[in-house]
Amino acid sequence: MSAVLVQPQQGDIEVIGQAPGQAGVLTPAALAFLAGLHRRFEPTRQARLKARGERQAFFDAGGLPDFREDTRAIRTGDWKVAPLPQALLDRRVEITGPVDPKMVINALNSGAKVYMADFEDSTSPTWANLIAGQCALIEAVRGTLEFTAPETGKHYTLRPFDQQAVLMVRPRGWHLDEKHLRVDGASISGGLFDLGLFAFHNAQALAAKDRGPYFYLPKLQSMEEAQLWNDVLDHIERELRLPSGQLKATVLIETLPAVFEMDEILHALRTRIAGLNCGRWDYVFSYIKTFRAHRDKVLPERAQVTMTQPFLKAYSELLIQTCHKRGAHAMGGMAAQIPISGDDEANEAALAKVRADKLREVTAGHDGTWVAHPALIPLAMKIFDERMPTPNQRHVLREDVWVTRDDLIKPSLGTITRTGFEGNVEVCVRYLAAWLDGNGCVPIHWLMEDAATAEIARTQLWQWLHSDGLHLHDGTPVDFALLERAFLNLPSRLGDRSRIPGASRINEAIGVLDRLTHADTLEDFLTLPAYARLD
Repeated sequence: MSAVLVQPQQGDIEVIGQAPGQAGVLTPAALAFLAGLHRRFEPTRQARLKARGERQAFFDAGGLPDFREDTRAIRTGDWKVAPLPQALLDRRVEITGPVDPKMVINALNSGAKVYMADFEDSTSPTWANLIAGQCALIEAVRGTLEFTAPETGKHYTLRPFDQQAVLMVRPRGWHLDEKHLRVDGASISGGLFDLGLFAFHNAQALAAKDRGPYFYLPKLQSMEEAQLWNDVLDHIERELRLPSGQLKATVLIETLPAVFEMDEILHALRTRIAGLNCGRWDYVFSYIKTFRAHRDKVLPERAQVTMTQPFLKAYSELLIQTCHKRGAHAMGGMAAQIPISGDDEANEAALAKVRADKLREVTAGHDGTWVAHPALIPLAMKIFDERMPTPNQRHVLREDVWVTRDDLIKPSLGTITRTGFEGNVEVCVRYLAAWLDGNGCVPIHWLMEDAATAEIARTQLWQWLHSDGLHLHDGTPVDFALLERAFLNLPSRLGDRSRIPGASRINEAIGVLDRLTHADTLEDFLTLPAYARLD
């Protein structure tokens, strides 16, 4: 049953589009609830987005990010976040993925401690996908979700509630609109739509089970953006008659500006925050975007930018130290590898990379980690079980860590190879084609690519092409002639197009990438211009 509003609001609410299940999700009461969120928080959202642009202009003019002087008292103060709920004390392995019914069932049944149902980077936000995802989660919360695969007839059902992973939901970031719902003539925030609609239908049922609801909040850049989310969650609790602090959140530290405000972000959400997460791929993307005009901050090809690089190691260790000092979880990042069938040697090499990554995380003091594929859960679980006998490692304070501003912004050294350049082109085209076709989570060369990894490839191409004097490792100039040759070589790299997700939109994806890389200014997000092409 849907929640009852304290004071339903009426007004100009327009739904654009039709999708199966829509009427049961977008009830009049749900629409009034979403409209109330929009009217209350849209002006502040726009102010926060304007502040992002002003900060980026400062960076483009040569400025560098740094710890804020006006918030020094927060960083040096003696305070902790509110106690964590029992369901979130042990998060040693979390699985993430999109919100289609099969994925929801498999993830909740996977044996992971937590499933992050993702409306953001691993979901292409078509109207049909968003409505289907909300329907699937409503049924999952009620224990009634089932799915039969049309191609095989295999039937999927949920395990008993006490055997399921804890459900967390990631809405879209502040920068994205939801064009299918307009309030007073303006599109609602995608994040408010995702989180608000889920909370409206499920918050009371989850609270009754002592399961939150719990959320992951993406792509924050400042404490003010964290405060905005806190105000939203406060408002939802009041409207749905939930206790203050019932809704809990974990924040992804996946932008370079945010790493300088981790104490401040924890403080802004201190009555409800459960932890911070090393969103490593978006963090690399943000580093490139932040320093898009800094010739001395150009990164080497993606495969060389690993978590052992000094600037990423500093980011990870500072996050652990900050979280544990304040009593919050410090979550590790994603292992993007997926099992390689038919090649035992290659599969073992991929698994060795996952083992090394998870061992690094647990040894450093992380309280848990992410995987993209259920087959990696036992591997990650074994490593954390062996090295972390307690539910978490918040007692590991990492007082040995000392990180400066320069440690966080010094780029890694390396090269750009022809394989790396053409690989970026291929990943961008293949991912964008699939995304335009409604698939936001795409296996490419045995890695699970999502919007974050595609953004690294896209922004690297732009920065390399707009930085004079760069050369490949073999001496070839990095210029638009090289890009054209990479496009010409795509057919041989793609092989049989019929096997590629979104094959019918490959040419469209090439056109989008070509325009984005030739543009004089780096587009903030790949998904902004691409969203206009979605139904």
